[in-house]
Amino acid sequence: MQDINTFLFDLDGTLVDSVPDLAKALNLMLREYNLPTYEEAKVRHWVGNGARVLVERGLSGNTKINHAFNQEEVDIALDKFLICYRTLETKSTVLYDGVAATLKTLKAHGCTLALVTNKPSEFIEPILTSFSLLPLFSITIGGDTLLEKKPSPLPLMHACEKLGVLPSECVMVGDSKNDILAAKAANIKSIGLTYGYNYGESIATYQPDWVLDSFSDILSLRA
Repeated sequence: MQDINTFLFDLDGTLVDSVPDLAKALNLMLREYNLPTYEEAKVRHWVGNGARVLVERGLSGNTKINHAFNQEEVDIALDKFLICYRTLETKSTVLYDGVAATLKTLKAHGCTLALVTNKPSEFIEPILTSFSLLPLFSITIGGDTLLEKKPSPLPLMHACEKLGVLPSECVMVGDSKNDILAAKAANIKSIGLTYGYNYGESIATYQPDWVLDSFSDILSLRA
């Protein structure tokens, strides 16, 4: 860890718990189709592959997508979901414990911070700004920034290129197998957090370089 100077962070399930808002917007969309709605706990297992996959899982009522809706119909449903998410009357997304203090400490120690998420780009700045975190990040990459998203290594490699750093100087911090698989494919070390969204699986199954229960534990790795 002493050679690491750049931290690439996931967003949902890593920095913030956004499931309450995602579940609320998904259920609003499903009601427009007179389809069943789902408890927040179930939706937690559907988050992590981007908004489109979340919508497809909602329409299917399952992690496994049944493809009962064609591509055009999913496009329309996705638009409805994004409108619902964008225009929620109240927002319930919260920062996880220790996130703000840890990010500020890393930045103060001269580390470069980047955000690499599968969330649509339009939602990144409002969320980070609402918690006064946006100035800490040198670059943000959303799920629609490039042609591929995690678990593809492309977003991580793009971040390295834009920041002018080597993969060996970086670590990917995330809560999902998508973060760990992307990091391995990009030859980047990884930290797996146990508290986020990983489809009900243990993050340790995917063998990140470090497994942490608390975000603030990141600082102990650099001690």
